Formats: sequence, C-alpha cells, structure tokens
Amino acid sequence: MTTATTPAPAVAAHPRVDLVLLGVALASVSLSAPLIAATAAPALAIAFWRNALAVGALSPVAWFTYRSRLRALTRREVGLTLGAGGLLALHFGLWLPSLSMTSVASSTALCTTTPIWTTLALRLRGHRPPALVWSGTLAACVGVLLLTGVDLSLSSRALAGDALALGGGIAAAGYVLLGAEVRRSVDTVPYTYLCYGTAAVGLLAASLVSGADLTSYDAETWVKLAVLTLAAQLLGHSLLNRVVASLGPSVTSTAILLETPGAALIAALWLGQQPPVLAYPALLVILAGLALVVRANRAN
Repeated sequence: MTTATTPAPAVAAHPRVDLVLLGVALASVSLSAPLIAATAAPALAIAFWRNALAVGALSPVAWFTYRSRLRALTRREVGLTLGAGGLLALHFGLWLPSLSMTSVASSTALCTTTPIWTTLALRLRGHRPPALVWSGTLAACVGVLLLTGVDLSLSSRALAGDALALGGGIAAAGYVLLGAEVRRSVDTVPYTYLCYGTAAVGLLAASLVSGADLTSYDAETWVKLAVLTLAAQLLGHSLLNRVVASLGPSVTSTAILLETPGAALIAALWLGQQPPVLAYPALLVILAGLALVVRANRAN
C-alpha cells in the first residue's frame, strides 16, 4: 500500500493487458469526433465540459481513495502534471477551432503528426529511438495521409487553420511526454484528476474570452456531453494515461493515429457517413506502422 510519504511504485509492465487497455482507449476516443459532430454546442465549450465533467466524476475517488497520495505529490510531480494539463487544453484549444477554418482532412492530418514530434523530442532529450521506431512512425503517418488526403489551401484563413492544427499536434506530443514522465511515480487517478482540472480551467478561460455559450443546451445535448465524457475522456484519455507508463510515449502516440480510421468507421455506422475508399487500406498501414514501433520497444 502506498502511504502519504512513500512514492508510488513504478507501474508494472503487463504488455498484453496494457495492449488490450490501449485498444479499449482507442475505441473510446474514436467516438469523440462523431459525438462532437452530433453535439449542438461550441467546440471550446464541448472541450471544457468533457474535462470539467470528468473532474466531477473523479472527485469522490480522488478525495476518498487517493487523498494521501494527492497530498504527497512533490513540487516536481505537481508542476509536470499542471504542465500536461495546460498542454491538453492547448491541444483542444488549437485543434477544434481549426476544423472550421481549414478542411477536416488537412486539420486531421496535421494534428495527428503527434508521434513525429514525440520521437523528435525524445531524440533531443538524448534518447536514440531505433530505426524501427522512425520507420513505424512514418508508416503510420502515411496511413493517416492515405485516409485524409492532402488538401492544403493557400487562403490566409485556411493556412491559419493548418497552423492551429499543427500546433495542436505538437501540444499533444508534449502532453503525452509529460504524462509518461509523471506516471513513473504517480498513480493514474491523481494524475488525471489534476491534469483534467488544469485543462478545464484553461478551456473555461478560452470559452469565456471567445464568448462561447456554456449552458444554453437542450437535454439531448447534455446527454451527448455526458456520453462524450464517459467514453472519450474517462475511458479514452484516462486509459491512455494508464498505459503510457508501461508502453511508453512512442507506442502510445503512434497508436493514437488509429483514432482517425476508427472515427471514420464509427461515423459510417452511426451517422451514415460513407467512409473513404482508402479507409481500410489506411487502417492496415497504420497497424503495420504501430506493430513496428511496438516491436522496437519490446526489443529494447
């Protein structure tokens, strides 16, 4: 049992269990885009509520089960967690507005460059990712490009949207890297509780500054926000934060690319949107790239 003065033990590596949890997380976050598309609320407001509602849901567990661990967090752990929460808010705050400024294809392709920035950041920090990690990362990104296409416009508004989406991808890389570092010594619940709380505060500020409506919704919209919180946030992001400690940032960030074809397939089944012709080949390419990254990490 972890006491208030004893650091949380390192997370034991259970590759098969963690890969299953990763699959559940990816299926959950894949619901995000279709749910957002079907929810009649501003993008920033949706991002705020999914984090705020998650904090509310986690509060009883955090305060009654992990109170001593929350109090025992070091300054470094708190600082890194708050940084991760700020980057998560930045990711949402940059990417979601970009969807209305540039094409969905361009926004998705640029935002899902996360594993490239993750691998580059690891290299700058002195790590030397194996050649298989680079190959798998690039292959997975090619799979996303096959699915979304390349549709960069030269209009000033579209270029600004492209820049926002790219910034969202970079912010997501920082979020994954800081999360992996914090999760070496901090349990999932205390970390996600503080991280989501920080993101909610940042997104609330952004929503208020932009004048986004935060409350005037009908009952159906609130139900969709609750489902989004349960699926994409509590199951999706929280399980990603759970497995990143053992699978590592390279595997986790590369696996997140599967959200794109997953969302396309869910939208086809739920919203009746016909998936692109290349959806299935792209899925296979992304899976092949992910397999290379997993193999490289297991070999180290």
